[in-house]
Amino acid sequence: MKEETIDIAIIGGGVSGVYSAWKLKQKPENKNKKIVVFEGSDHIGGRLLSVQPPGIPNMVAELGGMRILENAQPLIVKLIKDLNKGLPKNNQIELYPFPVDQPQNLAYLRGEYLRLSDFTSEPNKVPYQLTFLEKGNTPGSVIVNAIEQIVPGITDPDLTEDDRRKMAQEASFAGEPLYKQGFWNVLYRVISGEAYQFGMDAGGYDSTLLNWNAADAIPWYLTDFGINPVYKGFKNGFQQVPLTLADFFEKIGGEIRLKHKLESFEYVSGKFHLVVNSKVVVANTLILAMPRRSLDLLAPTCPPLQSIEQLTGSVTPRPLFKLFTTYSSPWWLAAGYTAANGTFVPVNSGRSVTDLPVRQTYYWPNNDGSPAVKGEAMLLASYDDGNNIGFWDGLRPQRSRTWEHNLSHPKIDNPFVGDAPHTKENEAWHQHQAPAKMVAEVARQLQLMHGLSHTPIVNNAAFRDWGEDPFGGGWNSWNIGVKSWEVKHKITHPIEVMPLHICGEAYSDYQGWVEGALQTAELMLAKIS
Repeated sequence: MKEETIDIAIIGGGVSGVYSAWKLKQKPENKNKKIVVFEGSDHIGGRLLSVQPPGIPNMVAELGGMRILENAQPLIVKLIKDLNKGLPKNNQIELYPFPVDQPQNLAYLRGEYLRLSDFTSEPNKVPYQLTFLEKGNTPGSVIVNAIEQIVPGITDPDLTEDDRRKMAQEASFAGEPLYKQGFWNVLYRVISGEAYQFGMDAGGYDSTLLNWNAADAIPWYLTDFGINPVYKGFKNGFQQVPLTLADFFEKIGGEIRLKHKLESFEYVSGKFHLVVNSKVVVANTLILAMPRRSLDLLAPTCPPLQSIEQLTGSVTPRPLFKLFTTYSSPWWLAAGYTAANGTFVPVNSGRSVTDLPVRQTYYWPNNDGSPAVKGEAMLLASYDDGNNIGFWDGLRPQRSRTWEHNLSHPKIDNPFVGDAPHTKENEAWHQHQAPAKMVAEVARQLQLMHGLSHTPIVNNAAFRDWGEDPFGGGWNSWNIGVKSWEVKHKITHPIEVMPLHICGEAYSDYQGWVEGALQTAELMLAKIS
């Protein structure tokens, strides 16, 4: 059989892959070139996975990425505007204000019940032995104040994202360049251990404060949590962005092949010889739009990747886990309180936090951003990362280390049987069905976290563990000692004599964000002739 020959092969149907394909195909010189996206799974989107919950048409469960920072991520903001120019008015990509920390929401920490407002208004209630200077701060401001001590002036609100990044890259702390130090290490030099634990527990995340490259962690943290973040969610789900990119790419002559796994490749006589689904495809240019873990899995059968392992290994994958649950009514409204003026203040939007393994619970909004106040409703019941994900391993099927088994969702031997019929409309939800033991445990923790006397009745449940192969994590962080500002350019064209390119959020300034996927794609596209 004659080998298929194509001009540009793009491996990966996530945002960076389909965005690169769309941009390349629009160039006049590529009009007649054969550009193909190969995606190993059965869907476009990568770690963007938007699923319709059964019986709740005005909500979308974001099992993957769920928001953007509108005031700090210009590439995704511009992309949405550009895509909307080509979409009909009834199918526009629409955003809504995505609520996070609301003062009336709960913090259940060390067995104590607090409101988020108590961090500043009732500091003596906070069950941590904080110093005089640390008391009265939110968990975020504790870390921001520490960062200001590490890099004086970096929290100035008039600075740009690039300004802060450059300051951190050039900074030294205690006589050593900041990029050679770990974030956890430097934080421990300027705040107490109790303050650090408060920042970890009440902040809701574990991996953000762990030991990763401090010169990258500091500007990253300030953007996400410290300097007036403006979060926006997606009315029709974040996955609409890559799906629209894929549709536009195909309409101008591009090709997407789902369930096509790259098994190996080599570079021979100026051509890439790819083995895809056991068949050979020859390509002039190869773009790997893949997570770091996927590159690791591919490397043993691909000599070019073995030669750049120092570059690809410059980041560490970080696990993320999400579990959504649906209910007949928004029972969490009862967790509110009556204010001094007699007004009832409900818990109905944003998140509550706890040091229990569920860590963060989001009271999921309607698709216009308004809170659910009646009828069927949904929670992002558990959103956690780092070591907490190990808790759920005992309540689910054993992780498969075989790449093919995790392209969709692992088989659940004891699924939670909800009230949703197995219809075509509910197919995507059922593909991510949660185990019964996991659902029972999350219901128990939600009861405890909200101080309830009964366990809320769950109608349906779906989960996604992004630590599974081939993703290996929900985001990536730069390793200590790495000059990220050099690597992010180098990795987009890592071997000078070979038209091999790599892109994705892993090697960007915006790790964990779609903005990072777009940033590296743009850097890479500038190098493709």
